[in-house]
Amino acid sequence: MSLEENLNRVIDRYDELANLMASEQPPAAEDFAKLSREYAELSPVVEGISELRAAQAEMADLSELMADPDGDEEMKELAEAEFLELKEKLPDMERRVQLLLLPRDEADSKNAILEVRAGTGGDEAALFAADLFRMYQRYAEARRWKFEIMGVSETGIGGFKEAVASIAGGDVFSRLKYESGVHRVQRVPVTESGGRIHTSAATVAVMPEAEEVDVQVDEKDLRIDVFRASGPGGQSVNTTDSAVRITHLPTGIVVSQQDEKSQHKNKAKAMRVLRARLYEAERMARDAERAEARRSQVGSGDRSERIRTYNFPERRVTDHRINLTLHRLDAILNGELDEVVDALTAEDQARKLTEMTG
Repeated sequence: MSLEENLNRVIDRYDELANLMASEQPPAAEDFAKLSREYAELSPVVEGISELRAAQAEMADLSELMADPDGDEEMKELAEAEFLELKEKLPDMERRVQLLLLPRDEADSKNAILEVRAGTGGDEAALFAADLFRMYQRYAEARRWKFEIMGVSETGIGGFKEAVASIAGGDVFSRLKYESGVHRVQRVPVTESGGRIHTSAATVAVMPEAEEVDVQVDEKDLRIDVFRASGPGGQSVNTTDSAVRITHLPTGIVVSQQDEKSQHKNKAKAMRVLRARLYEAERMARDAERAEARRSQVGSGDRSERIRTYNFPERRVTDHRINLTLHRLDAILNGELDEVVDALTAEDQARKLTEMTG
């Protein structure tokens, strides 16, 4: 389908939605909400198309004026200057419309569940996992997102074996979805007396937070165990069996939650994480059907993929998927992630545009 046909299709659908919502017999409340969402999503696209077509029409008028043999020479010069100015702007306007036409990941607007786990490297890997978790916390604060810590398993020297948080706000998943994978650190550990550089790793998983309507979980598919919460070193931190472990029997996914004193609250938090993992598994399965395309994707979300290296001696951060190297390690670990996220987003959009335009 050509770009022009695509634009006409969008405008036809936009008009159709407007008519449906304004009809004397409006659709049922649930359908109306769905149509309203689609209408709101198409509004900026239609606005971009209108601007593009207005510019194209103006260029056609200016072209006629320039070609008129009886036209005033001064007017022709002014027309040519305007024409060239519009001609320069046109590719950017077309690109903006093409980007707006790109199929949007239905999960982009969702909140996210963040999981950071220490990988190879013992205590140093756990300290790095804590650094990463704090990096995302600071990034969330900078973007005015709500960052809720759902559970942390500490090592006792400030490291995290595992940390889970929910992040809520505008377009959270669309900004963080490229973070899933293996993050590697190269530095001299605080526990190393010889001053040798070690390489350690931590795994990050970012999953869209699923609503109950997104994932149906049948109670009979769950095994729920309760136990006594424990802190670092295994000591009991609670005198009641308030910790909860939920096993989803069909998939074998296990989620434990022990941060709250209330068993009910722990179960509710564990269910949020379970739903996110099930939703993510469904998305992965759907994407696996397009396996070849998936391999070319920027940040496929494969948790075994090494995506980024943080090199402390050189104060360098390298994202291996797009060969981006920034010598701003301190700023990035302090939550200044936009430059990296923007570059990954631009690369992904460029790839999708190439696929769309063939």
